[in-house]
Amino acid sequence: MLLRLIFTASRTPGKAAAMCGIAGKINLKPAEPIDSKVIYRMLDAIHHRGPDENGVYANDQVGLGSARLSIIDIAGGRQPISNEDDTIWIVFNGEIYNYVELRVELEKAGHVFRTHSDTEVLVHLYEERPDDWLLQLNGQFAIALWDQRQRSLVLARDRMGVRPIYYTLRNDFLLFASEMKALFAHPGIESELDAVSLAQVFTFWTTLSSRSSFRNIQSVPPGHYAVIKDGSVKVTRYWQMDLTTGDIPRSLDEAGEQLRWLLDDAVRLRLLRSDVPVGAYLSGGLDSSSITALTSRHTDTKLRTFSIAFGDQAFDESQYQKRTNEYLKVDNSGIHCSNADIGEHFPQVVRHAEMPLLRTAPVPMFLLSDHVHKQGFKVVLTGEGADEILGGYDIFKEMKIRRFWARRPDSAMRPLLLHRLYPYIDTVAYGGDAYLKSFFGKNLTDVDDVFYSHRLRWQNTSRCWRFFSAEVMDQVKGYDPLAELAGTLPAGYKKWDPFAQAQYLETTVFLSEYLLSSQGDRMGMAHSVEGRFPFLDPRVVDFAVKLPHYFKMYGLREKAVLKHAMRGLLPPETINRYKQPYRAPIRSVFFGEKSPEYVRECLSPNKLQETGYFNPAVVAALVAKCDSNRKVSETEEMALVGILSVQLLHSMWRS
Repeated sequence: MLLRLIFTASRTPGKAAAMCGIAGKINLKPAEPIDSKVIYRMLDAIHHRGPDENGVYANDQVGLGSARLSIIDIAGGRQPISNEDDTIWIVFNGEIYNYVELRVELEKAGHVFRTHSDTEVLVHLYEERPDDWLLQLNGQFAIALWDQRQRSLVLARDRMGVRPIYYTLRNDFLLFASEMKALFAHPGIESELDAVSLAQVFTFWTTLSSRSSFRNIQSVPPGHYAVIKDGSVKVTRYWQMDLTTGDIPRSLDEAGEQLRWLLDDAVRLRLLRSDVPVGAYLSGGLDSSSITALTSRHTDTKLRTFSIAFGDQAFDESQYQKRTNEYLKVDNSGIHCSNADIGEHFPQVVRHAEMPLLRTAPVPMFLLSDHVHKQGFKVVLTGEGADEILGGYDIFKEMKIRRFWARRPDSAMRPLLLHRLYPYIDTVAYGGDAYLKSFFGKNLTDVDDVFYSHRLRWQNTSRCWRFFSAEVMDQVKGYDPLAELAGTLPAGYKKWDPFAQAQYLETTVFLSEYLLSSQGDRMGMAHSVEGRFPFLDPRVVDFAVKLPHYFKMYGLREKAVLKHAMRGLLPPETINRYKQPYRAPIRSVFFGEKSPEYVRECLSPNKLQETGYFNPAVVAALVAKCDSNRKVSETEEMALVGILSVQLLHSMWRS
């Protein structure tokens, strides 16, 4: 067997190897040995994920590549890593927070370690417990493991989908990578946007879990692994979120104490398992403030926190950030994000996201990670995930109000509760009673609908389909994204209470496929910054989702159990403030005083006709409306961002 193991010189003096970008290739039929130069070319395309060092292992059938961001075992954790007899090789993107405890057990079982990295633990854990090794992991990861004895390649992704992994299957080979741009770096891989994927994005804000934006490129779904063997690919689920109510704490206070302990330990692990300084994102809301408060308890020096401020007061939370900073005595810095900043950097963000976007919110996160990188930090803790697992969004309140209203559909009083929702959306805040009843009253009594909580949102977003060209509409004729999603629901879904069903949809679609990807992993790793999410610790998730709904949303008081958990650690005004979702301006960015030049070009009839995704006449009407002083609806703003991002993606990645 021809075997080659090659490491490039470290690009950062004194640091060894890579962990945050992986890529590789497996021959499905007898062929020439893998050319390591091809793997290096793929790694170069995702250099931003792992700028410290590249490493490649290649033999007659498989090539594994790693571009590492050095965080754990800086001096010894270079990849790829093998077992004792070189029959198992691995490249890995992410962190395993319980690797120290797992290593102790594996050493007792007779395994010999050559490094102190979490990556090597994975190799021996696979050897020791091949049937359930992934379930033993507390972490965020994308793994590629070559088993020489089985002649098989395993691609695995963490439970919540924090870290991405894509693959494309061709007649003679399969490629995989952390980002699709690495796949496009391989000769002969075309980059054609997929019409069905566009239909999904313009419904859910993202593709469903096994898809990507591009034809013939798949994603390993969260909580799944794929085995490539004997020329075929078999994808298997190893973990499923279960929202069946578990043991109920005696009181909200007791539930809060348990949650606080679990969160505190999740924070401790994410700080302890790092050989570089760790900071925290601080928005000024309850979730990030909670993580900041707990992190401060585990640091000997003043914690560094990072925040975003907006010039537009409708989006700015800096007054709350300042109050929390003063209370917790942290060292805060950040960025002031203008409309011009968002417009200027939007194309870069689309390139890193590799996905059509319906919001500009990822852009400030991209700029913040750049600031964090320049401050010398590689790791930040964030509050992502709390709203989904603990019931923090207005959509959960909307579902509760609509179900309450549905018991007495003729009631004049019950729909008035809807005035308490979405104060940041003009059409809802100022729409009047008749508008609220008309909009939120659609399919009001269809309470047995498996998508009752989200159908209105998805139907509203899918109104953007009217901008599609006749060619795209012909390609998706007869296709129903909701029917595809319905086919993936867990067997026990219909038995869960309605709040749990809503949480499942919000977590598996919105969180996993959009927030953790387009707004999370891609924006952080664009500047070599890794986000860590204590709320997504498996122990925290399992505890939170199994709580009864009234511990999560008490009446219409969101995240009640978290508010109890954080009493005494945060100022009352932070705990009790109305949730302000993270958002960023749209229309004023692209049609303000200094409209970016690419906007007019992307939306011109000629360019729209050339790309073929959208109807030039319908888009022209939207452009005219944006140019005028007429009010632009929430849906029209989503369409504007979506059309621009698709046009940009096409120009960046066209074959």
